[in-house]
Amino acid sequence: MSYMEWAESQLAEVELLTSMFPGQDELELTDQLALAELRSYVENSASGEKPPPSRPQFFIKQRLDSSVMNETEFILTCAYPSEYPSVLPDITVRCSALSRAQQTEIQTDLNKYLMKNCLGDLCVLAAVDWVKENVVHFIKKSLSTAPAPKLESASQPPREVFSRLWIYSHHIYNKSKRKNILEWSKELGLSGFSMPGKPGIVCVEGPQSACEEFWSRVKVLTWKKIMIRHREDITLNRQGDNSNTVESLDSLHKFTGFEEAMFDPHGNRGNHMDLGQLYQFLNEKGCCDVFQIYFGIEGR
Repeated sequence: MSYMEWAESQLAEVELLTSMFPGQDELELTDQLALAELRSYVENSASGEKPPPSRPQFFIKQRLDSSVMNETEFILTCAYPSEYPSVLPDITVRCSALSRAQQTEIQTDLNKYLMKNCLGDLCVLAAVDWVKENVVHFIKKSLSTAPAPKLESASQPPREVFSRLWIYSHHIYNKSKRKNILEWSKELGLSGFSMPGKPGIVCVEGPQSACEEFWSRVKVLTWKKIMIRHREDITLNRQGDNSNTVESLDSLHKFTGFEEAMFDPHGNRGNHMDLGQLYQFLNEKGCCDVFQIYFGIEGR
């Protein structure tokens, strides 16, 4: 297929979805400009021209029909790569009724289903239908396997754990993924930074549970390669019973807020960063040792 054929298919699917889910509480286009640019490209461009770099993004919210689910909702977030439908779209499923493990499992199973049955075809409706048919099973499984709450001793309250995850990706180009990283870190109250390009680097820090939730969301997106290259976990001791007592999570933060950091982008596509500037940035934050962990060399 050509770029024009891909774009025509994408525009046709968006128009179909808009007609099937007319309410803003059902379907919301999160980047109207990208959709307008796609429509203009289809209507006005020559067939050999490349499509605009901005990509349509939207989410579909559906309420489960089953009465036993107590009106549980799921949200399917979607972004189109330029070559869709020859490649799968970036689809993420979120459902508050699912445990973290079940969230990862349903995402993995959905990707397998789409890869086996829908590659080369428009597939967002198929994804919505598949989730509708299968999410109740995952919710029931999640409830049945949930451990009973443990009674904590009044004399030994649970200790908080502060975590810092250093994530490595082969590359981070996709605008939708970059937006997800920024939005999820903000939603979960994490600080740190992300460096797009090749390679891609993400660092998040904060409560361990929030860091794990962030990683569970990020890792199920479509990546060529992604991994936690290094992690730091520090148990807080609020009892003041030794010289290494840490009084608060705030005292462990090396970053203020979360930002997307760019370091003199260069290369043909502007996708390579100046690693010397990255080292200086890490050094200023007191994290220069992680540079060698990432790249196997000492920075300077």
